[in-house]
Amino acid sequence: MYLPAAFEEKMKSLLKEDYDNYIACYEDKRHYGLRVNTKKISTEDFLAISPWPLTPIPWIENGFYYDGDQVQPAKHPYYFAGLYYLQEPSAMTPANRLPVEPGDKVLDVCAAPGGKATELGAKLQGSGVLVANDISSSRAKGLLKNIELFGIGNVLVLSEEPGKLEEYFPEYFDKILIDAPCSGEGMFRKEKKMVKAWEEHGPEFFSKLQRSIITQAAKMLKPGGMMLYSTCTFDSLENEQTIEYLLDLFPEFHICGMKPYEGFAEGMPQETGSGHPDFKKTVRIWPQRMQGEGHFVALLQKGEGIPKPSLQETKKANVKIAEELQEFFANVSWQMEWSRLDIHGERVYYMPKDLPNLRGIRFLRTGLLLGELKKKRFEPSQALAMCLKQNEYKYTINLSIEDDRVMKYLKGETIEVDELVDPKAKGWYLICVDSYPLGWGKLGGGSVKNKYLPGWRCQS
Repeated sequence: MYLPAAFEEKMKSLLKEDYDNYIACYEDKRHYGLRVNTKKISTEDFLAISPWPLTPIPWIENGFYYDGDQVQPAKHPYYFAGLYYLQEPSAMTPANRLPVEPGDKVLDVCAAPGGKATELGAKLQGSGVLVANDISSSRAKGLLKNIELFGIGNVLVLSEEPGKLEEYFPEYFDKILIDAPCSGEGMFRKEKKMVKAWEEHGPEFFSKLQRSIITQAAKMLKPGGMMLYSTCTFDSLENEQTIEYLLDLFPEFHICGMKPYEGFAEGMPQETGSGHPDFKKTVRIWPQRMQGEGHFVALLQKGEGIPKPSLQETKKANVKIAEELQEFFANVSWQMEWSRLDIHGERVYYMPKDLPNLRGIRFLRTGLLLGELKKKRFEPSQALAMCLKQNEYKYTINLSIEDDRVMKYLKGETIEVDELVDPKAKGWYLICVDSYPLGWGKLGGGSVKNKYLPGWRCQS
């Protein structure tokens, strides 16, 4: 394929005797990856029900290769149940190597379309908070869908400049991920159109953005907190030299080692001004050495100090709980903290704990949208359905993957279930496939009126 002469010369300088192997890898097929949603299902349980052969990605515990020429996982009901995310294998590395734990406050600065944010949210296991931000409001809409599909409710989905976030979240986060906008050199093999984009906006253009983003993020990280910076490019200006820029401005940061893998290559101290050996702790992923596209990953820690106290959440007046809402949640086994409700008009949200005042920030979602209060009734949301487990709601209809009614439901059709329910039963039912929720239906007379979210419906 065509590669710009300036790019070729740079790669020869970086790779030396390995350059020919790099060029040869352009003849290889691209690699397709699937990452299991461990918030909903264990890796072992998913392998037991997987409809296709899967091969482990050796450096990602819940990641697998699949044959993208033979199967279409995005059209399978398990995809609509949020059991996995389709992601290029190397791109799974950043979220995998950021050591997120339940209860953490986590920021994904450039989060759309959600490949990394969904893994960070799964690691939280429903506690703490995930703030997923993307400056593009149109891209943030796709991000929101993927987060809701994954069943992540302890979330804020924002569309702001990182500099604006700094005003709201000073030294607030335990963990931050920056998958920075970059020149995309590592994606040339996968997406040939990236070459033209590189010629229009090369490393110099993107390095300015990266340095702005990483310094703003540094101010939002707690002392002792960890930040992971990644790109899908090879250029040292965007990689090691961006980290060096951060360390010069914030000497309290240091580079950390991360869980190794034999295919990882060390970072390149020789590409920095200082030549400090700690840059070897950063990771370069070369496509000629691993079954994945090109990436750079650096894990950093902000000092070892005692974190400042978290900002306390804004105190709200006691919320009057509508009878319709109490009646619905009497059938949900969650221990609801009603003080965390936030009601805007008809919409009811369940907020994460310990948030700062968010007034004035541009968001697509704050917390879990539980549903809407209509006249004398409550209508549960698609997001709530995806957050629930089958055994957490009293009224469910569980269909086998072989049942034709699964696809009918996903296409928005009415389904007949008279043999599965009491003939007199009616009301809201959680529709599941092999015990994993898909969405809501309104039961009456043995028929389920389809309440699957129209924008999510299967089109084929």
